[in-house]
Amino acid sequence: MRRLLDKIKPHFDKEGRLANYHALYEMVDTFLYTPADTTRSAPHVRDAIDLKRLMGYVVVALIPCILWSWYNTGYQANLALQASGITPQGWRSDLLLWLGFGFDPDNIPACSLHGLLYFLPIYLTTLAVGGCWEVLFALVRKHEVNEGFLVTSMLFALTLPPDMPLWMVALGISFGVVIGKEIFGGTGKNFLNPALVGRAFLYFAYPVEISGDSVWVAVDGYSRATPLGLGALGGLDAIGADDYTWWHAFIGLIPGSLGETSTLACLLGAVFLIYTKVASWRIILGVFLGMLLTVQLFNMLPDSNPMMAMPWHWHLVLGGFAFGMVFMATDPVSAAMTNAGRWVFGLLIGFMTVLIRVMNPAFPEGIMLAILFANIFAPLIDYVVIQLNIRRRLQRHD
Repeated sequence: MRRLLDKIKPHFDKEGRLANYHALYEMVDTFLYTPADTTRSAPHVRDAIDLKRLMGYVVVALIPCILWSWYNTGYQANLALQASGITPQGWRSDLLLWLGFGFDPDNIPACSLHGLLYFLPIYLTTLAVGGCWEVLFALVRKHEVNEGFLVTSMLFALTLPPDMPLWMVALGISFGVVIGKEIFGGTGKNFLNPALVGRAFLYFAYPVEISGDSVWVAVDGYSRATPLGLGALGGLDAIGADDYTWWHAFIGLIPGSLGETSTLACLLGAVFLIYTKVASWRIILGVFLGMLLTVQLFNMLPDSNPMMAMPWHWHLVLGGFAFGMVFMATDPVSAAMTNAGRWVFGLLIGFMTVLIRVMNPAFPEGIMLAILFANIFAPLIDYVVIQLNIRRRLQRHD
């Protein structure tokens, strides 16, 4: 493969007959092998890690969430089929039966394969449509195709319900890539998280298809609300009445978006990202502390609505809080860059998440809008931190 790529490389170089498609060659070459370009002189810092390896670490951190999304999606579907007596229909059911798998919720391989058949079309649609936009902009602007989209595509797919129509998936990732990133100049120049921009577009454009009770369990004719939705309506009593426990929510045995249900899987990814120094522990801890302090404040107020009395350890495991805290808030492009600014950035996200969840029951999730809100203020936060540092240094100098 290396010899083949080296052989055809001259055709894609500046004077080659396929020079206009150099971005495609570079995409394949750097995806399979380490880039040959290196920094040879000051003032640039040379390091062993490049963008491809950085994004590769994030993909590795997402593996627990991806694997759990397969199992839990299939588990919820098989559990619903068993409880409702609905006869499974469609190509997924036919394929499972042809392969010899049933719909037993206690059968881990059967649940995982069933969930994979829902995850794979969503992810492949995201990858194909978003990848086409990435390549199109790279060809027009004559720059390389960045590996950042590999992470964006996974994050976007994991934030969607398992029953999401594929044409909506294509529309959402198109909006996220084009409007959320490319119109600002591409990777490194966007001030909003592209995956969240795409999901926010779908949330407001098609609220029934992305937030209704019927979308969380992938069985036609069966609907079940998420624990967070139940909590917004009736608090912990409503969650308990539907046989959900805190451990169910922590492990991820609950209905929800594909990759957001398991707090345990998210925390495993957080440990890896912090160990490899890809994600900022200050942002993660800041989001958690912001949530904790705000929840404690609301718990001391009169219970005007059920969410005010919900303790912090339930907020941690409900909805996409853990997923957003670990993978979305720590986006190195759209988050704050300074160490002090990361604390403020994280605290703002935690505060806004609880504020939205408690004060506006129409948006029970909260974390998505909170991160996008903090993304807008991230440059201002860094600016204030830098100016304060300059002022302190000038005072010491005087």
